[in-house]
Amino acid sequence: MAKKKYKFNPDTLSYESVGLSWKAKAAKILTYFSSSLALAIVITLIFVNFYDTPRSKHLMRENKRLLTQYELLSKDLDKVANVLAELQQRDDNIYRVIFEAEPIPSTVRNAGFGGANKYSELEDMDNAELVIATAHKLDVISKQAYIQSKSYDEVLELALNKEKMLASLPAIMPITNTDLKRTSSGWGYRVHPIYKVRKMHWGQDFTAPVGTPIYATGDGKVTDVSGSKRSKVGLGLHVKIDHGFGYETVYGHMNEFNVKRGQQVKRGDIIGYVGNTGGSTAPHLHYEVHKDGRKVNPAYYMFKDLTPQEYDKMIAISSNIGQSLD
Repeated sequence: MAKKKYKFNPDTLSYESVGLSWKAKAAKILTYFSSSLALAIVITLIFVNFYDTPRSKHLMRENKRLLTQYELLSKDLDKVANVLAELQQRDDNIYRVIFEAEPIPSTVRNAGFGGANKYSELEDMDNAELVIATAHKLDVISKQAYIQSKSYDEVLELALNKEKMLASLPAIMPITNTDLKRTSSGWGYRVHPIYKVRKMHWGQDFTAPVGTPIYATGDGKVTDVSGSKRSKVGLGLHVKIDHGFGYETVYGHMNEFNVKRGQQVKRGDIIGYVGNTGGSTAPHLHYEVHKDGRKVNPAYYMFKDLTPQEYDKMIAISSNIGQSLD
């Protein structure tokens, strides 16, 4: 039972009970409420900071599981990257070599990602370093896999066109040369017949009488039929054939044409006749092979006409002739 307060009243010479005003009651209630609220807050803070709720325990277990899964994913991505590197190596050094295709440059395979930082949203996460590293691995592997898939598409197309490519290769000699006696100056530095200085001879010469037939060495399309009999420099009358697959052949110092520009030819078709036009000092054919815009040794491509012994003999003959005919 709450104690009552009394106050002496001198007028009545008696004690009278003293009651609280409504303001005092309100203040007292507010004090009790504030104290209770403050105590509740303190207890809640202690509980939150020092004791785990069932939900927080569940989230912590989930985080640990996710962290473990990220670590396992990162290891699996490393294995995938190793397998992809092996596929790239086989692609560049086996498949593309077989089909005479250029390997994919490492700058293309390993190109980075430009622009803004795509992982900025992950930087504030717990274990951000692991998460970002794993995401980056995944992006790199995805891009390299895409490039590799495109490479295989190209290799598949080359495989399907293999028969056409073999027919297009400049794989025979451009004139009849069964005994190899028409083999003259070959690829390499030779003494120029007019200037008498050593110059690079970018093709293979074949001596033959004027009017000897000249054959297309592979299937292709005639892209150039030009020159003049009056000119005393250059290739004179000459023909160029685009064989596709990066191959082009040039036939110089001709006496007469047997094809027109734009004409499709087959290996063995007569495209013209041996002459002595341009900067030539004797009747002969100057023959060149270009691969991807670069001049290459024509002797490398005459395998269809020659046995290994004949090939060695031809190389020996063409190498021992110190002066070219053009």
